[in-house]
Amino acid sequence: MTVDVRVTKTPWRTWWPRWVSWAAMFWAVAYAAFGLTCALSGTPLFRHGDDPGPSALGWAVVAVGALAAMSCGAVVRYGLRPALRALLWAVGGLAALAAFSLLMDVVTLMFGQGVDSWASATNHVLAAAGALLLAATARADRPLPVAAPVPALSVVPRPVRLAACAGTMAFLPYVVMKLIWASGGTFAGVSGEEMRAISERNGASGIWLTLESWGLDATTLPAALGVFLLWGLVRPWGQVFPRWTPVLHGRRVPRWLPLTPALIGAATLAPYGVFGLGYAALATAGAVTIPRGDFHTPDDALLVTWIGMTAFAVFGLALTIAARSYWMRTTA
Repeated sequence: MTVDVRVTKTPWRTWWPRWVSWAAMFWAVAYAAFGLTCALSGTPLFRHGDDPGPSALGWAVVAVGALAAMSCGAVVRYGLRPALRALLWAVGGLAALAAFSLLMDVVTLMFGQGVDSWASATNHVLAAAGALLLAATARADRPLPVAAPVPALSVVPRPVRLAACAGTMAFLPYVVMKLIWASGGTFAGVSGEEMRAISERNGASGIWLTLESWGLDATTLPAALGVFLLWGLVRPWGQVFPRWTPVLHGRRVPRWLPLTPALIGAATLAPYGVFGLGYAALATAGAVTIPRGDFHTPDDALLVTWIGMTAFAVFGLALTIAARSYWMRTTA
């Protein structure tokens, strides 16, 4: 069964392309100014663990902001040409890469912990906002359909369902490892008591430590929410609110509701996990030396790295596949 969706021109269709182009251009100027300020003041914007990274990378932010400003200015002046659309997608991709650890900042703040660097966290937020604005500008000339009744539920391709299964299974070793520590057991040579002491030494919040005292690891809760989101993208209740949702049951789920966290999560976890797996592979081959950190031996640290990075990489890629499928299937 198909639904007839008619496209009509409305005031929204008239002013939206120009408005979003101007908004993206103002963002680009502000982002370039932010990067310039941090570069001149020596404030690092890109961190790798406890390593603040070189402050000179702030000039990369300036370059992305300047290129985005010129692209959006050209769109305002000449309209959305094919070459400009491709350039907007390219710059938006760079902005999305700059925002890749935004999800980690959100998780730490959820449990009352401070971020490692507020400048870096601000960069993640600004970059994510820019990626959305540039993507909206690149699609601003697409026809907007009139509101339609709830369509027939689309069929999810089998490869997408298999990807969701893989993303779910990839988190199981990670969750088991975390629960072993939270319940007082020993994994990779570190006991639960040692792990709690490490959390306290690293400045864990009271909420974090309380959950650990109850035998729950705080990072398993976002993992469970991530799996819920993943299946929402491939199951019918991700398109129409199910019976167990009060008031809203039977209504169409707004596309932005699952897609916003899905796109942020995919942009964060997929590159983080893939690059992490590459680093773990190099360490396993002896090409690089992995620091032992809070573990007793580098081998213990490498084992935990493989488990964590595999979970993030597979889940992040599965989320990317499921989000793309959901986007395509729910596009009117």
